Amino acid sequence: MNQVPADAENAHSSSVESCPSLRDVHSINPAQLIARIESYEGREKKGISDVRRTFCLFVTFDLLFITLLWIIELNVKGGIETTLEKEVLHYDYSSSYFDIFLLAVFRFKVLILAYAMCRLRHWWAIAFTTAVTSAFLLAKVIISQLFSQGAFGYVLPIISFILAWIETWFLDFKVLPQEAEEENRFLIAQDTSERAALLRPGVLSDGQFYSPPESVAGS
Repeated sequence: MNQVPADAENAHSSSVESCPSLRDVHSINPAQLIARIESYEGREKKGISDVRRTFCLFVTFDLLFITLLWIIELNVKGGIETTLEKEVLHYDYSSSYFDIFLLAVFRFKVLILAYAMCRLRHWWAIAFTTAVTSAFLLAKVIISQLFSQGAFGYVLPIISFILAWIETWFLDFKVLPQEAEEENRFLIAQDTSERAALLRPGVLSDGQFYSPPESVAGS
C-alpha cells in the first residue's frame, strides 16, 4: 500500500530537482552582448568614432604643417611682412605659394565639414578634395616657375600632394571599413541578444508546483 505514495513522492521530488537544470539549459546570459551594445551606443553618443577622430586630427595636421612650411618660406625670402605683401596682395600664379596654403585650407574645411560635422560615410568628399588638389598642383608645377625658387619649390607641392593622398588612403581603407565592421557587429549582437531574450524562460512561480488531487496530503 505504501508503494504508490512512495513512487509518487519520488516522481514529484525528481521533477522539482529537474526544473533548475532545465532552467540552466534554456537560460542564455547575454551579459557580454549587452556590454558590447552599450559600448557601441556609448561611442555613438560621443558623436564620432576613434578612427574618424584620428582622421580629423590628421586633416588638421595637414593644414598646420602646410601653414608652417609657408611661414618658413616667407621668412627665407626676406621677412614675413615684405614677402606676405608680395605673395598675397601682388599674387602671381607662377611664383607665389599662397595658393598652396589656400588649397590646404580648402581641404581642411571640406573634410572637417563632411566627416566631422556631417559625419558622412561616403568617399565622395575626399575624392573631390584629392582630385582638385592633384589637378591644381600638377598644373602649377608644369606652368609655374617654382623649381627655380630653391628647395621650397619642390617641398611644398610634393608634401601637399602626398598629404592629400594619405588622407584618401586612410579614409578609404581604415575609417569607412572599420566603422562598417563595427556597425555590423553591433547589429549582430543586438539581434543575438533579442533572440536570447525570447528564448529565456520566465521566472517559475510556486503555482507551477502542485500536487494532483489524488495524491496523499502532505506529499
